[in-house]
Amino acid sequence: MPGFSQLLIGQLWKGTLFVALEFIINVFSHFNSAIMYSFMWEIDRAEHVLNYQWLMFYPCLYMFAMWDAYRSAMPEKEQLSFLPFVFGAYFVTVGLMFSTKLTIFGIRFGPVFLPMLFVIPGLLIGFIIRWILLKWRRDPVQN
Repeated sequence: MPGFSQLLIGQLWKGTLFVALEFIINVFSHFNSAIMYSFMWEIDRAEHVLNYQWLMFYPCLYMFAMWDAYRSAMPEKEQLSFLPFVFGAYFVTVGLMFSTKLTIFGIRFGPVFLPMLFVIPGLLIGFIIRWILLKWRRDPVQN
């Protein structure tokens, strides 16, 4: 849950803010109901109950809170660690937007499972771009 890592390491204000934002987004988007319907494979009901305008805040909050927790524990000299988190949040948001229309192998995964699937290419692209940029910084082409 966003904010728990911050609370565990003593960042009380930040952790409380993340938990409060998660709670607000969760309640106003009706996310728990959508999760329940999705696990019962009632995708139409999950789509109907959701407030997408509120839920679209969730991927960015979730990934930012994870990156922030990671940043507190990562090595000091690590660079560009935010890129996989940024691309992950972006792809999850795109997956949420397409969740009512996109089918994979004839299956409509809906607003909970499709965004979860979209996190995989998002993280992969973020890691690849990070790797390319770090390699380019270390080995610039000499003219």
